[in-house]
Amino acid sequence: MTLAELLVKRRSIRHFQDKPVPLNIIKSILADSILAPSAGNEQPWKFIVVSKREVIDRISEVCKRSMLDRIASNPDDYALKYEKMLKKEYFHIFYHAPVIIYIVGDADLKNLYVDCALAASYLMMSATSKGLGSCWVNFGAEIQDPALREEIGISDNHKIVAPIVLGYPEKIPGIPKRREPQILKIIA
Repeated sequence: MTLAELLVKRRSIRHFQDKPVPLNIIKSILADSILAPSAGNEQPWKFIVVSKREVIDRISEVCKRSMLDRIASNPDDYALKYEKMLKKEYFHIFYHAPVIIYIVGDADLKNLYVDCALAASYLMMSATSKGLGSCWVNFGAEIQDPALREEIGISDNHKIVAPIVLGYPEKIPGIPKRREPQILKIIA
């Protein structure tokens, strides 16, 4: 697959086959993701892989509850637009994907978000090149329960940057309409 093909084929996947992703493929994707650039070559990313169904389901419920509590305490929260969806019993924030990969890092690092977002981009491109689908699910960062954070390996000094689901796509959506690049100025 050429880079041009890869850029077109990478989609946010929200429908997955009920099929496990082999650990060797996950490790290969993680190896590709650490090729991303980082400020000062700090490489701050750390990864947590969750593929145990019961744990994924529990994280989904905890995150839904956290988001709903947040909305209840602040009706002006931007997440209000998701309230109806979050209240639906059947709604699973991870779309029943077989794997969640958390990209985390030390919370006090200045460039943590940019560096980990670059690694996330590489991760999603690598997944696409291997026939897998992915989706960055920001709801998955709403883990407020200290016991659950500890269980999955997120320490107090870690910040969740990118919760990414991974799996074999059940269906691949078409390319969403894109606006033309907004070039503010060209100085030549």
